[in-house]
Amino acid sequence: MPATKSNCLLANDATLARAAEVLRAGGTVAVPTETVYGLAARADRDDAVAAIYRAKGRPDFNPLIVHVADLAAAEALAHFDDAARKLAVAFWPGPLTLVVPRREDAGLSAAVSAGLPTVALRCPAHPVMRALIAAAGLPIAAPSANRSGGVSPTSADHVAASLGEKVDLILDGGSCARGIESTIVAIRPGGGWTILRPGPIGRDDIAALLGADHEVAARGGIEAPGQLASHYAPGKPVRLYAAGPAPDEFMIGFGTVPGDVTLSASGDPAEAAARLYACLHAAAAAAQPRVAIAPVPDHGIGEAINDRLRRAAA
Repeated sequence: MPATKSNCLLANDATLARAAEVLRAGGTVAVPTETVYGLAARADRDDAVAAIYRAKGRPDFNPLIVHVADLAAAEALAHFDDAARKLAVAFWPGPLTLVVPRREDAGLSAAVSAGLPTVALRCPAHPVMRALIAAAGLPIAAPSANRSGGVSPTSADHVAASLGEKVDLILDGGSCARGIESTIVAIRPGGGWTILRPGPIGRDDIAALLGADHEVAARGGIEAPGQLASHYAPGKPVRLYAAGPAPDEFMIGFGTVPGDVTLSASGDPAEAAARLYACLHAAAAAAQPRVAIAPVPDHGIGEAINDRLRRAAA
């Protein structure tokens, strides 16, 4: 379904007001963030949160990220220690999600935490998402706006093709600048921290504030979105670290390795992150039954890119 259908509207003051009404009524709105498009619903009502899980076909043990206007709004929902506050001050608004202990009086649907005593919180930077949070006056739960396990959407067209009429309204705010989901950091007792999902804000950025010696290993189990072994998949077998394609493969290139499409012809990891999901969508739509992907250096934002590619190939 092209993104010109009646449930897809260009983001402006009038459509933002309409989207806020949809959210307050318990409906769903697909909205751009600086990372990917999110499928938003009010986070304080069980039926609204259930609509997200239903539209995505998402397993109910997979938590959601709650988006808030600022640190003060986040602290009304969860307990922030000095470590969490340092990260929020440094990187919010922006592509960082913090997993912190949830307040008993937070007023959030239990489903956003999937039964865990923590909640994942983010203060987004995209002006459309920020305007929607302000207009709705609510904390907003918003995972990626696509069918669960599939390729994340970085345009309104991607949302429309994946969810169609399963979402009440799609706000078209153009392509997402970052193109890869937020870094998720869990804050542990005593100042420890764990990266649960790599993203645009790298390990070195976190360590510079909290100390590399305070990083602790993941506990195992699902604590946050993006931890399922198979995720971001184009619906075809994927071969990684390919120097070139086999006859039946759609090739995604990088740097000096050419392809049917390329993450970045110049070998720029930031451009590769921004183009990652668009290239995977192109691979999904291609006639070839298999996908090959060129190697991407595994440092900086490349760590996040390779995390997504390994899950796409799982």
